[in-house]
Amino acid sequence: MDSGACFPRRARMAGQQAFANVFAQPAKSSDRYFTVLARANGLAYPRLGLAISRKVARSAVARNRIKRIVRESFRSQQSQLGGLDWVVMGRAGLTAQTNPVLFAALQRHWQRLAPPCAPS
Repeated sequence: MDSGACFPRRARMAGQQAFANVFAQPAKSSDRYFTVLARANGLAYPRLGLAISRKVARSAVARNRIKRIVRESFRSQQSQLGGLDWVVMGRAGLTAQTNPVLFAALQRHWQRLAPPCAPS
């Protein structure tokens, strides 16, 4: 496995302060499945935070499925995502969709937010 295709611990957002920084002044992209927030993190690599609530997916199995999809999409695209912190939040109706539909939605969010937010 090459280093661009893994999901190391450093690529995970941890702690309330990291999330608060993104929620303070985010670039935002929304569709019917996800709301994605991004903000420059001052690091040379992207980090991912997940906020998949019980309102969105009642069962733990459904929430974990969504998280796996988001992590896999992030892992495969992280070389293009730059030094940004990303927070992905689910929206109602998300669990009824197939995996390819959700992957396509996330791909659109990554493309929409990565260029305008990229640190210069």
